[in-house]
Amino acid sequence: MQAWRVHTNGEPRDVMRLEEIPEPEPGPGQLLVRVRAGNVNYPDAMLCRGEYQIRPPLPFTPGVELCGELVGGPRAGERVLGQPVLPCGAFGELAVISEESARPAPEALDDAEAAALHIGYQTGWFGLHRRARLQKGETLLVHAAAGGVGSAAVQLGKAAGARVIGVVGGGKKAEVARELGCDVVVDRRGDDVIAAVKEATGGKGADVVYDPVGGDAYTASTKCVAFEGRIVVVGFASGAVPTPGLNHALVKNYSILGLHWGLYAQKEPSAVDGCHEELTRLAAEGAVKPLVSERVALDGAADAVQRVFDGVTTGRVVVQL
Repeated sequence: MQAWRVHTNGEPRDVMRLEEIPEPEPGPGQLLVRVRAGNVNYPDAMLCRGEYQIRPPLPFTPGVELCGELVGGPRAGERVLGQPVLPCGAFGELAVISEESARPAPEALDDAEAAALHIGYQTGWFGLHRRARLQKGETLLVHAAAGGVGSAAVQLGKAAGARVIGVVGGGKKAEVARELGCDVVVDRRGDDVIAAVKEATGGKGADVVYDPVGGDAYTASTKCVAFEGRIVVVGFASGAVPTPGLNHALVKNYSILGLHWGLYAQKEPSAVDGCHEELTRLAAEGAVKPLVSERVALDGAADAVQRVFDGVTTGRVVVQL
């Protein structure tokens, strides 16, 4: 079969190679799946660069989530979402997934949309509902609102009845954020984010901040978060990990909440199942629908991973087979 392989760490475009390799063989508790679509995630690039918290043995195939068709066994032919077991990732014709991660793909979504539903939307749901306890009528501020992670949070925030302020970088991304349903869009390249959020909230600030960026975005968040507001730390796409001033959190009465979604799969898998059921319901109702901005063929995967890492894409880029 054909699959992308990484033999040495570096920039995705430089180190990913499309090769002919033997078909994988699933082990105990694993399932073989024919890949229909593999969603490109920021961690795919981090894996290529050797900078992710998990470092699979070389060579490996990147791709951390997929939609595919089960091959063999009692569930053969079932269309599922799943998380590949590295080193056999999603960017190949066949992959191996853990049995517990295989969940029914929502019928309301096509393969590319379904492939993009799992990690980003699960992260958004747990961040907004389990960690921040977002309430109807509250104001949600989403950084990188036109990106893959941010766009999911925007849709989930709107589905929860929140007023959503989206922060983006550039005019094209501002248009995408408006199309996603943001009530207010702030372009950090030309607008004063802090002043714009305060103006949009009558000086109150945002009740919940969803931050997958870190760096300057986090600093701005602390200056425009509301009394008893909650800042959800999701990631550090800017490359800068902030050092919170806890005295500032004390004086302003806001909470800093960390979110590592993968821990739920380890410590409370039933919660992940419940979240998937909720996301499936929201998809069926049309309340959420992953924004797939690009569908690329298998031979375009390396370039797609690089562009997602470089931050020049909007929504989700999906490798479709």
